Amino acid sequence: MSTLFDPINVGKLTLANRVAMAPMTRNRSDDDGVPTALVAEYYAQRAGAGLLITEGTQPSATGQGYFATPGLHSDAQVEGWRAVADAVHARGGRIFAQLMHAGRVGHPDNKTTPELVAPSAVAAPGEIFTRKGMQPQPVPRALEEAEIPSVIEEFAHAARQAVAAGLDGVEVHAANGYLVHQFLGPTSNLRADGYGGTPGNRARFAIEVVRAAAEAIGPEKVGIRISPAHNIQGVIEDDEQATAATYGTLVDAIAPLGIAYLSYVADPRSALARDLTARFGGVTIANDGFAAVTSLESAQAIVSEGLADMVAVGRPLLANPDLVERWRSGATLNEANQATFYGGGAEGYTDYPALV
Repeated sequence: MSTLFDPINVGKLTLANRVAMAPMTRNRSDDDGVPTALVAEYYAQRAGAGLLITEGTQPSATGQGYFATPGLHSDAQVEGWRAVADAVHARGGRIFAQLMHAGRVGHPDNKTTPELVAPSAVAAPGEIFTRKGMQPQPVPRALEEAEIPSVIEEFAHAARQAVAAGLDGVEVHAANGYLVHQFLGPTSNLRADGYGGTPGNRARFAIEVVRAAAEAIGPEKVGIRISPAHNIQGVIEDDEQATAATYGTLVDAIAPLGIAYLSYVADPRSALARDLTARFGGVTIANDGFAAVTSLESAQAIVSEGLADMVAVGRPLLANPDLVERWRSGATLNEANQATFYGGGAEGYTDYPALV
């Protein structure tokens, strides 16, 4: 029986344990999308987790949705991430950048490039936080079929940029209502061309993004995160049969590539999660909800029951930079300060105390 503290091989990496840091937006990069020295310190503090997965990182200026989020499309951003990679590696850690194109989620006030693009001209519901306060989310421009290959190339370019920065790999964000997920969902993808209309067509964009990233840097350096039926940010997948068909098509197509892992946001005991895990046949990372696994007991159960090979942990790792050691020793945990989650400086970011 595997334990949370056993090493594991992921791609060509040997990870020290089976705890992955879940990607969490923290809004601490500069106005040009460059990770700062504070960002490097934040990730380095958490290098004791088996694999760090960064906050969502835009592959292009158009892909930005929130302010003060990092990118991987400029030379300055590469240098910022190089400092992060070096700091994490100096402490023996491993780190993948999550590539996140926000698609229709965003606002012009949050971006240097004001346009929002999506599979279809359907606005995300509700409001979004901007530097001017909460504002309604605009209607995006629907991507023309002829320009979709250029968007896919943005992901491939960002993957190459990540490797150039010294990061260990990338995770394609195909979850939580952002662009790749918007193509997967029937309420956000109303297309009638080769990228919509059927489960197979809706899965096509995600397949092509993963394939392009794998060809760019090697499949062993590429992971993917999905959230089937998570029903978030207006991407509603409430037809069980269609959802199973869409994600079954996706996983069947990417499994032969030999990518590093499949990460999913779903109940790991659900029939859908079990089916996709079996179809994938490689390393899986489970995340049982939007806030990620919340306790040692829930994390250990997932691994010991063979439901997944690793677990993605969010808030406990945000508040406890040495979480793995605290869990191993049974030490008391720090409580997360929700008021400091998004934006600001060191408070609630790099000032959580460690055991030593």
